[in-house]
Amino acid sequence: MSERPAYGRIADGERKMLKRRVFLGSLASLPALCASRADAQPEPLAAELRGAFDAREAGIVPGAADNQSRKLQALLDAAAASGQPVFLPAGAYEVSNLELPDGTRLFGVAGATRLTYTGDGHLLTARDARHVTLSGITLDGANRWLADYTDALVAFRSVDEVLVRDCAIIGSRKHGLQLERSGGSVTDCRITGAADAGLMAIETKALTVRDNAVSECGNGGILVHRWTKGTDGAVVSGNRISRIGARSGGTGQNGNGINLFRADNVIVSGNHVSDCAFSAIRANSASNVTISGNQCFSSGETAIYAEFSFEGAVIADNLIDGAANGILVVNLDQGGRLSTVSGNIVRNLKLEGPYVPDGAGFGLGIAVEADTVVTGNVIENAPKWGLILGWGPFLRNVVATSNLIRHAPVGIAVTVVEGAGAAIISGNLIAETPEGAILGYRWTEKATKELIDGAGDMAHLSIDGNRRG
Repeated sequence: MSERPAYGRIADGERKMLKRRVFLGSLASLPALCASRADAQPEPLAAELRGAFDAREAGIVPGAADNQSRKLQALLDAAAASGQPVFLPAGAYEVSNLELPDGTRLFGVAGATRLTYTGDGHLLTARDARHVTLSGITLDGANRWLADYTDALVAFRSVDEVLVRDCAIIGSRKHGLQLERSGGSVTDCRITGAADAGLMAIETKALTVRDNAVSECGNGGILVHRWTKGTDGAVVSGNRISRIGARSGGTGQNGNGINLFRADNVIVSGNHVSDCAFSAIRANSASNVTISGNQCFSSGETAIYAEFSFEGAVIADNLIDGAANGILVVNLDQGGRLSTVSGNIVRNLKLEGPYVPDGAGFGLGIAVEADTVVTGNVIENAPKWGLILGWGPFLRNVVATSNLIRHAPVGIAVTVVEGAGAAIISGNLIAETPEGAILGYRWTEKATKELIDGAGDMAHLSIDGNRRG
């Protein structure tokens, strides 16, 4: 593994001098500095910066022709050692390979203070620390090469509390921001132009990702992953995610706005997700997940996905407009089970997806398989099936009630393959379904007559109280 390039150590005398250089004179200007943030108040920021080191006093000059890395590293070390924050005035600073020591609190002027990566190793990293704060800094990768030893332009490993707020992270050749085995929060940030994911969180500890804008990323938006399945506890809320590609290909590993993998006990709520190559929100082997109140537009594949070995998924009150499939809660064959799908609006789906499909294909409104209640949803303009219950023998304990389905060739498709378990279909209103309101299928082949008036000889089904619109 490559080691990062090292910069020379600062002399003890110079370090002592830096410790005495306290940022006093700029406090009077803090109200104006805070006013540059529409939602900020001067008093809290002034309190955080009281006694801060001023980078200008350490000879760190914005726009300087020479690399500012050594000087800024020395200032960060000195300030952290004395428990003081560092203030970087507005301007651009050419730097690389900065190591943030424990206790770093680095502040800038949001939208005006920029650290530009010189292309030599990495930009910022911190590891094995208790606390690091970054605020009001633009971190610009300039699309320059990143060393093999780093996976992101800005990376944290084993930091108990990371606070990244009001920052911009742009132009990374890998991930934009990565947090590994760390906790804290990423709030009010803009992450754009990452070649891989905007934000990669691995084995994090109750991380909060809130009110960020993530866009134009090559392989993913916000990813919450674990090496081994277990409790994660992340909250991903209020983010705006758009234009996410799948540069590295695949059938769902990439191209997702929000992707959970093996991460249990996660909340995904109130996000606005649009124009993703695959899913707006994809939960793979993620148990006890809540996906609620999100808006999902123009997804290339399935808008909301709970798949593989999960137990427990609440998918409620989401709005989906434009996708190949609406909501899939599947993979009973690999342990996928136990969910509620309620109060969602799913509309304007399509038959085409990003790969040649197998199985049921595309054009599905909502599909579920095991130990699931589907209730109070509205499905409109599904070009294949509005609601699909089970697949082959993989159906167990499903209730579909009080749903409105309109303008689909088939309203509800339910599996009648031998070995399929019990399902109750009741109280649904089904309109404009020319091929059938409720039909039984053997895989993709129609196998029954119309069932809206009752299950007939299908002993595993209970069908009553449904009506045509």
